[in-house]
Amino acid sequence: MMTTRTPQKPGFWLACLPIALTFAVLGVQLFYFNNFTPHIPLAIGVAVAALIGWLRGYRWHDMEDGIMHVVRLGLQSVGILIIVGMIIGIWIASGTVPYLIKLGLSLISPELFLAASVLICAVVSVSLGTSWGTTGTVGLALMGIGNGFDIPMYWTAGAVVSGAFFGDKMSPLSDTTNLAPAVTGVDLFAHIRNMLPTTIPAMLIALVVYLVAGFSLIGEQAVDFARIESIIGGLDRHFSLSWPLLLPLAVTVVLALKKMPALPTLFAGAMLGLATAMLMQGVHLQQAFEFMFSGYRIETGVREIDALLNRGGIQSMTWVITLMLVALAFGGVLERTGCLAVIVEKILSRSNSFGAMQSSAIATSAMTNVIGGDPYLSIALPGRMFAPAYKAKGYSALNLSRATEEGGTLISPLVPWNAGGAVVITALGLGIAEGNTINLLYIPLAFACWLSPLIGMAYGYLGWFSPRLSTEEAARAPTDEPSRPERAFAR
Repeated sequence: MMTTRTPQKPGFWLACLPIALTFAVLGVQLFYFNNFTPHIPLAIGVAVAALIGWLRGYRWHDMEDGIMHVVRLGLQSVGILIIVGMIIGIWIASGTVPYLIKLGLSLISPELFLAASVLICAVVSVSLGTSWGTTGTVGLALMGIGNGFDIPMYWTAGAVVSGAFFGDKMSPLSDTTNLAPAVTGVDLFAHIRNMLPTTIPAMLIALVVYLVAGFSLIGEQAVDFARIESIIGGLDRHFSLSWPLLLPLAVTVVLALKKMPALPTLFAGAMLGLATAMLMQGVHLQQAFEFMFSGYRIETGVREIDALLNRGGIQSMTWVITLMLVALAFGGVLERTGCLAVIVEKILSRSNSFGAMQSSAIATSAMTNVIGGDPYLSIALPGRMFAPAYKAKGYSALNLSRATEEGGTLISPLVPWNAGGAVVITALGLGIAEGNTINLLYIPLAFACWLSPLIGMAYGYLGWFSPRLSTEEAARAPTDEPSRPERAFAR
């Protein structure tokens, strides 16, 4: 007869082993082979973690259940990615994105462009509740405007990411903004208010930096107005451009503000784009379907336009979706085998002061983003693991919900193999997989994303904006398992 072993958590160093080996293989892939496709190293990580789990008594079907549980949490995001790919293709074909580029080149001052990009993306992302949708539509248009002003792609991408993920963090329509308080057991709007002390200073500092950078970048060389006119002229020759082309974007924003569900709202935007493409640009239905599936294709004779507009479609998102699924599987098996729990417990055991605990919560969320490749796991895992410690020290779980957003939502786009980072790289056309690794400079240039966690850590040690446990909260236990939030929007 076969005997069943009782599963045992691994020791700390054994728990770290699959993570260390995965990053070693990932380093070989990135820096030795010079190939930015992290799928296989992450898949190897899944196998190593599963082997360690098997050696510790976990059965395969238990680990498979853990993988499937986490993957299922990301399935709505997969649906969002599919529709975002459709929107990018059809909004280019409809003229919506080209018209936004023309407006930007005509109305925005080159010196103010980076600061304006942050504000535009922030407003749209707060309205839509989706950083991914904002990045793939308005962010793509801003990349075209920045290209017209001859601003390096990584500067524009940094500004887009700062604005888009700021809006995602602060929007009551965002899934992560709903998930963090749901996991920690606090009120949604109290959670949003408690994020203002870190978010506002980070955004103000970022705006100042982008203003200075804008004047410095433009001041180094004269603006090539002939190049701008060439881009605008090329757009006018190949598209019929007028204000009705903004209707798909406007209707999508209105539906989001009315708290319509994510998938139907984005799909409505895609269908409006299809109708606009047929009515305004004379696109045939078969062509429209092709653009939505395979992406838009055009040859204008203007290199900048062709490089920017030849993109989109469901197929363009397959790289991101497959990476996301593998990363989710890695995070799922690490969670089910207890590896992540062991590491978090070790961190907690060394967090004696509130400042250390707050910094540990932020760092754990960020680390989970790097390891698990998923913003949901990076919020849910620390939210569950750290909640009792906050209560024991007499501090409100509002501190924890803010920490998980700062290390989860904001760090997600800064990790290239994370779902957020992969969307940024793909939707903005940074071409990292094609060898344009210089565009990874968008990571340090997304100032708002990494300044907010640092400010949060400083507040923890200073005791500023760190609410204590209220009587009402002390009597209420946080949920043991995060419920699926009522997601108005995903990413």
